Amino acid sequence: MTTTTTIIVPTFNEAPNVGELVRRLDAVADPRDTEILFVDDSSDDTPDRVRAAAETSRVPVRLIHRDEPDGGLSGAVVRGIRESDSEWFVVMDGDLQHPPELVPILLETGRATGADVVVASRHAQGGSSEGLSNWVRRAVSSGSILLTRSMFPSRLRNCSDPMTGYFAVRRASVDTAELQPRGFKILLEILARKRMSVVEEPFVFAERIAGESKADLRQGLRFLHQLASLRFGRMSRFAVIGGFGAVLNLAIMAALVAVSVNYVIAAIVAAAVTIVMNFFLQERFVFRDLRHERHAFWTRFSASVGFNSLEAAVRLPFLALLVAFTPIPSVVAQAVTLAAAFVLRFLFHSSFIYRPRRTTPVSPLIAEAAPLPTQSGREAAIGGSMN
Repeated sequence: MTTTTTIIVPTFNEAPNVGELVRRLDAVADPRDTEILFVDDSSDDTPDRVRAAAETSRVPVRLIHRDEPDGGLSGAVVRGIRESDSEWFVVMDGDLQHPPELVPILLETGRATGADVVVASRHAQGGSSEGLSNWVRRAVSSGSILLTRSMFPSRLRNCSDPMTGYFAVRRASVDTAELQPRGFKILLEILARKRMSVVEEPFVFAERIAGESKADLRQGLRFLHQLASLRFGRMSRFAVIGGFGAVLNLAIMAALVAVSVNYVIAAIVAAAVTIVMNFFLQERFVFRDLRHERHAFWTRFSASVGFNSLEAAVRLPFLALLVAFTPIPSVVAQAVTLAAAFVLRFLFHSSFIYRPRRTTPVSPLIAEAAPLPTQSGREAAIGGSMN
């Protein structure tokens, strides 16, 4: 059977959720041109639950069980894309935290706008990540998004939630041979590999109904490895310039201390020289393509110098404490504080000073598009009603 849409559901031990997920998808999907494809890595009875749900579903349900789950969740999604010839793929989790009622809205938005990818975003206006189990997970999620968007400012300019696992993508826009799936974050992998047009639909990330979250420290480390593998281009240039500035900073400070200048005064002079120098080098070699996105030159200059000056002022008390209460020499203590501040400086410059403008609106509706669901239908989909 040739279908227009394949709904890919990667699963790992989600047996309690399968029946309800298929029931809700069956209620909103067109069985004439849609299929549900479970790519399963489970060690429980999830495959049996999928087969049982398939018997009563109007929408065709397929199952691929992987005995060797290469690439984790991302690898499962790529396998699903390769195993289908549909025009569109909708990727969603199997834990019911992604409301199935949003599937037709993602597809209609993609067809109406001609976008390559339609992202279900927790951070677009009207969306929410309240389903995350606690404030720690919400903080980690927000920090990960900030870091990711800082590292890929151009390609993620229109994506407020690159960490989501809920999105629709055109087959013609994805080359699976280019993807190197690992861990959870397949959307990031897709968007970082190729420049694509992206629009967003807001959704409320629901609470998990059954089963346990698969997020843990190991997945966090895989995410960091994924980021490192995808891109250290801009951040590495920032690091090189920052490293050069740090060496110059330490050299100036050491020279001044050697001629009996107080180490605090020496640190202030060294910071002032290197802050200005770093700004011009970053303008030329790190953020050259983003200089004209939001702010004029003097705004960028004052924001960069102001932030770095504030950061240097905050570092001075720590420097004084290290010198006063440890045997660490003042120049070595300065090196320690400079290293600790590196990531913070990069995030501020990427996320605020040089953050690119968004070029597509969220949930754009055009008059000639096919009518989308009614407002009440959209509210139910965004909120993830359990019916």
